[in-house]
Amino acid sequence: MKLARFIAPLVIAAGLSTPALAETAQLRITHQPSTVYLPLIIMEHLKLVEEQAKKADIGELNVQWLTLTSGGASVDALMSGNVDLVTSGVSNLILIWDKSKGEVKGVAGASAVPMVLVTRDPAVKKLEDFTDRDRIAVPTVKVSMQAIVLQIACEKQFGFENRNKFDSITVQLGHPDAAAALSDPKNQINSHFSLPPFLAMELAMPDVHPVLNSSDVIGGPVSNGVVFGTKKFHDANPKVMAAFSAAMDVAMDMIKNDPRKAADVYLAATKEKISADELTKLITAHDLLYTKTPTNTMKIADYMHRAGMVKSDVKSWKDYFFPELHSLPGT
Repeated sequence: MKLARFIAPLVIAAGLSTPALAETAQLRITHQPSTVYLPLIIMEHLKLVEEQAKKADIGELNVQWLTLTSGGASVDALMSGNVDLVTSGVSNLILIWDKSKGEVKGVAGASAVPMVLVTRDPAVKKLEDFTDRDRIAVPTVKVSMQAIVLQIACEKQFGFENRNKFDSITVQLGHPDAAAALSDPKNQINSHFSLPPFLAMELAMPDVHPVLNSSDVIGGPVSNGVVFGTKKFHDANPKVMAAFSAAMDVAMDMIKNDPRKAADVYLAATKEKISADELTKLITAHDLLYTKTPTNTMKIADYMHRAGMVKSDVKSWKDYFFPELHSLPGT
């Protein structure tokens, strides 16, 4: 008993004197091409995360960015430990949240940008006109936001049992490559579930026309850009996560209050072939949101659960986002 009384204070003292584990000195983040990821591209190009880290006395934070062309590749990179945060559609977040039993959650919304299914097939004017001869490019088959919206549209048009009616004619292709394919009349891929700025480029092509808008299917904008990561990394690095969040606020403030500057930064970073004036119009469109607030995500979660893609019966969008966002009016 006397020995126990002697050891206990030593153990407590040792615990108190042990320095707290330092937060990471490296942050690895992914985003994809397109203006869906505009806040992240601004953050990368202007080194806003590094700036906020210095303000928070974190020190020199080595921020590394990786551009991937599909949500599937982004999730694979996260789960293999090759990156710390990824940006993709909320459908990929919901899938990996469910699969990991809550060990992956959303850090923030990034954007809700309308996605438009376009085609150069003159015979296709509406959804039911697509046939086996058509090929629709999406970032990731079956699970990307575009693929999910297409399934929901098919469910509404043809019934639940036919929700996968066009899965067989979807092809996995990143947006830049899909736009290039659409411009080639000899390419088998004649349709693309597109988004800005590639959408504007494609609609300027001969015979390319819109068939379906995601906002019509979902009933408004839906978060097709969200940032997510593991609970382990999030909980171990609160200061780094706060610096990341603050950097996102700076980028979103620029988009809102100085969209021309945001457009200039985006073009300097991506070298995409669109004028700054045209891009400014695109990112200030009334049906486009750059916000941390999750938007219409439960409609995606409800469908994925109903279709058997997600086992968990999701009760709220707060289930798959970290508590820092819970005060926002998410949906």
